Amino acid sequence: MLQSSISPALTVSLLLLALAIISDILFGEPPPRLHPTVWMGRFIAFLERKLKVDGTSKSEKVRGILLFLASTTLFGFFCYLALYICYQVHLLLSFIVGVFLLKSTFAIKSMEEHAIPVAEALDRGDLAHAQKLVARIVSRDTSNLDREHVISATIESVAESTVDGFASPLFYFSIFGVVGAFVYRVINTLDSMIGYRDKRYLHFGWFSAVMDTIANFVPARIAGYLMVLSSFFTGGDWSYAYEIFRQYRSKTESLNSGWPIAAMAGVLKVKLEKPGVYSIGEGLRKLSTESIHQALRVMRVTILLFVTLVVIPLLIFVHLLV
Repeated sequence: MLQSSISPALTVSLLLLALAIISDILFGEPPPRLHPTVWMGRFIAFLERKLKVDGTSKSEKVRGILLFLASTTLFGFFCYLALYICYQVHLLLSFIVGVFLLKSTFAIKSMEEHAIPVAEALDRGDLAHAQKLVARIVSRDTSNLDREHVISATIESVAESTVDGFASPLFYFSIFGVVGAFVYRVINTLDSMIGYRDKRYLHFGWFSAVMDTIANFVPARIAGYLMVLSSFFTGGDWSYAYEIFRQYRSKTESLNSGWPIAAMAGVLKVKLEKPGVYSIGEGLRKLSTESIHQALRVMRVTILLFVTLVVIPLLIFVHLLV
């Protein structure tokens, strides 16, 4: 009786997960006008204009908290309501919308579509164009980066995106369903827009930055270990990768980003560096455009391991508890 009542719900969740991943691999991102993350960004920007006013640090923090709560509550409710209404119409419609909403919370193909053109531009000797391309995926100033630092920035972005662009949303999907993944994407979007420590956002974006750090804390650590494990399947040296990972994972100012970056540096045996901020790895191999392609392979294997060893077991466990 118990098993028969659990199986249909678990089956639906597994099918939803599989189709969301397949649709991402085949089709990539939906058009901007249909992409929920774009809607999130526009809403956050709208509220920022209304709430962001110069004031005391305390008042700015309060306004930033209001922005966070309004954004997460609205889009979490929107996701739940959309699925509920579709379910009332037809189960299949709810499933299709669920696949679309879940797929919108992560990006695999998009990372490849951003990283590979950087490598291609560098292979053509067009450093200026590569600098412009990498500026689309990193927050640092790329205009003065040399060839090796452009490659490093690209690989670092691939490593970090393995966490916030895939592992984290699916971690929360496995526990809280599509709504959990959707709310995570709101939190991460808030952080990417206002979670900076500059003069403008130091206080206003403080709460969003803290919540993003908390949200990524567990997935970043799991993904870091799995990235080291991926060396078994990508021709790497797992013991060396683990030693670099262990030694350098706490070298970044961010509590989480050092974990996937250090793991990637260890697996690839390269040095990843943000000038004046951190240097991770020993650089046994020289950075090249092939390093970018290798990083993408590591990302794919890590994603497969994360789904197999984390997401699916968590889905089974959660459904057994319900």
